[in-house]
Amino acid sequence: MSNWKKVVGLTMAAAVMASMIAPVSVFADEAFKIGGIGPLTGGAAAYGIAVQNGAQIAVDEINANGGINGYQIEFQMEDDEHDAEKSVNAYNTLKDWGMQILDGTVTSAPCIAVKAETMNDNMFYITPSGSAVDCIDGADNGFRLCFSDPAQGAKSAEYIGENGLATKIAIIYDSSDPYSSGIKDSFVSVAGDYSLEVVSEEAFTADSKTDFSVQLQKAKDAEAELVFLPIYYTEASLILQQASDMDFAPTFFGCDGLDGILGVENFDTSLAEGVMLLTPFAADADDDLTKSFVAAYQDAYGEIPIQFAADSYDVIYAMKAAIEQANVTPDMDPSDICEALKGAMTEITVEGLTGTITWDENGEPDKEPKAVVIEGGAYKAM
Repeated sequence: MSNWKKVVGLTMAAAVMASMIAPVSVFADEAFKIGGIGPLTGGAAAYGIAVQNGAQIAVDEINANGGINGYQIEFQMEDDEHDAEKSVNAYNTLKDWGMQILDGTVTSAPCIAVKAETMNDNMFYITPSGSAVDCIDGADNGFRLCFSDPAQGAKSAEYIGENGLATKIAIIYDSSDPYSSGIKDSFVSVAGDYSLEVVSEEAFTADSKTDFSVQLQKAKDAEAELVFLPIYYTEASLILQQASDMDFAPTFFGCDGLDGILGVENFDTSLAEGVMLLTPFAADADDDLTKSFVAAYQDAYGEIPIQFAADSYDVIYAMKAAIEQANVTPDMDPSDICEALKGAMTEITVEGLTGTITWDENGEPDKEPKAVVIEGGAYKAM
């Protein structure tokens, strides 16, 4: 026998032996490809990084436990810098990679842009945190893990009113952002139902989001007891600093966009003491799932997870439950996977970090809202 034949024989024998000892619960050449899109750089990066990390922890857990019906998951996240055009580019990159299901996008405006692409492709997606109505409205292939903007606005007014936090409310919002405007509109529409008086309603835009002295002065002159901030954490950190500079100390209350404010670079976190926000996740909760997730997150990333990480973790487990419910396999076309998962999502219940979750035929989640307060530089459940 020639040396070449000996090498081939030995190589084939090694391959056979490797196949005999490979885990039978994993299909090595077939895996579900889940893509993610969100801001990994820029002013909203805390959200996208958290979504990426939360998803990765869920993927690692599922793969370590045998995958989904024996199939592994591959996860790839693309940066969109919270920009709609870049989000579409990220979507196309993931399609070229072979994406079959999308965890995203993270923020509302990019999600709305990508929604049109997913509808054209019949690509199934769950947005972990795209709360604008238009993120899933009219898309039977789209579902949402977080509350919609109207739900966040209404639930915020309900929480403030029923817990007697204040009666005179000022609002500072971003009129150029669908997330912020949507929450504000909903809040205002129901505030009277909870005996809340909106005494000041002041806007800013993407082109004027560094100086909030005018908005704060109007809130102060109106003797607002609470300032409602349906905005993102970067702008909120500036508002808290400027309010302190002018000796204005109302209660500040926000929604999920404020989650991440404790991580703003060079921000004095003592200024956030007492800030409240509506969120379905509190890292200090004492249930086993939360404790396990927080420990795994700290081990992997060296920090306490925010709501967006929990949202994305639950998204991956919702996808797993729907895949199992519909008996989907990774050799199926993405459009066929989408058709199967549309119906399955309305049949599953997920016991997640953000609550016990079900979905209706419009893709909206049903779960119990919660709130946290910042105390001692950490989020505390209320």
